[in-house]
Amino acid sequence: MRSDSRAHWTLGYCTNIHAGTEVPQICDTLNDISAEVARRWQSKDRLGVGLWLPQPACRTLRRQGMPPLVEAIEQNDLLAYTINGFPFEDFHKERVKHDVYLPTWWTDARVSFTRDLAKVLAELLPEETTTGTISTLPIGWPRQVDEFESDGGEPRWRDASEEEVHHAGTNFRRLAEDLRMLENRTGKRIIVAIEPEPGCLLQRSEELVEWFQTQLPDPTHRRYIGVCHDVCHSAVMMEDQRATLQQYADAGIVLGKIQVSSAIVADWQSIDPSDHAATLEQLRSFAEDRYLHQTGRQLADGGFELAEDLPELLDQTTVTPVTDRRWVIHFHVPVFMKEFGFLKTTQDQIGETLDAVEQLSASPSQETSSHRPLEFTGHLEVETYAWSVLPDEMRSGDLAVDIAHELDWVDDLL
Repeated sequence: MRSDSRAHWTLGYCTNIHAGTEVPQICDTLNDISAEVARRWQSKDRLGVGLWLPQPACRTLRRQGMPPLVEAIEQNDLLAYTINGFPFEDFHKERVKHDVYLPTWWTDARVSFTRDLAKVLAELLPEETTTGTISTLPIGWPRQVDEFESDGGEPRWRDASEEEVHHAGTNFRRLAEDLRMLENRTGKRIIVAIEPEPGCLLQRSEELVEWFQTQLPDPTHRRYIGVCHDVCHSAVMMEDQRATLQQYADAGIVLGKIQVSSAIVADWQSIDPSDHAATLEQLRSFAEDRYLHQTGRQLADGGFELAEDLPELLDQTTVTPVTDRRWVIHFHVPVFMKEFGFLKTTQDQIGETLDAVEQLSASPSQETSSHRPLEFTGHLEVETYAWSVLPDEMRSGDLAVDIAHELDWVDDLL
């Protein structure tokens, strides 16, 4: 049985696992796979679905109405409580990589898309539910495509400007006002939660806190703009999970959502040097071409470097044994897996995160009088979006079975 402080937490899985950018495809998935997950999940709770509604589907819902989506959710007794608003368009095309960070937060397209998602979610929330969450990208990628070479079609990159980053802050402040008016009109508080990610403009907790202090200082802003804590992302940056969450609590930033996720670890110091070549070969099975797999490197001297993508890092690592101490790879692997072959996962950090949230959100009388409680919505979302690119031996062959297995594992942890 869950503790009293965890009793109100809502658990679900993110439907960005599934392909489909139009409303009929999304409804078919809810009627098929999500419904099967709900039947297989051992909990008596309604299955939460973290909806992924890319821009084409969101536009259709705003223009043609909500009935098809509402029907698919209600007839399968699903609970729509959060939306993943990070990917804007097709998250399952042949090559995604840096495209997932577009459009940036200094563009009108990102603001308009997120505003529409908030209106959709306000309509989907059950009558008794007053808070919904939307995760979103951390401003953008530091380097932006300026133009394409006329001969080879290769992109020419430039650094994001200070003006663009500042304009992103302006857009968030305007969005906060839109969300305030939406709550006044509907009674639904929608929190847009910025999700730090390795390599992005906001990749560490201290960067996000500093940005909030500069761009979102007003309590009104922070009622509607918060943070989405992705356990895998924080692990790749080799952050301490509790210390990260403590920073958010101290800064008065609401924790809108926790994305329950696990990264791959190559712990070179615990792997026999004679097995380093075989470990690199195992890692090549994860060096795929669809998603970006940023890799945190703990160097021989204890320093930290971030490699932009695993395939490039592997191409550069031609000599064994590897001298780095540890690699942590942004590849969302099943949360119930602790190790496989020569590799491990950051599974233990999921429990550390949940324990820290429970403790930090306690009232001052339960801990210390100086403790500032962490405001947490209770939204948990398992986000193992990489099932389609996992090696075959890590999948059962039945996606609904695999998703239910993850949810059961998290439920047991709770």
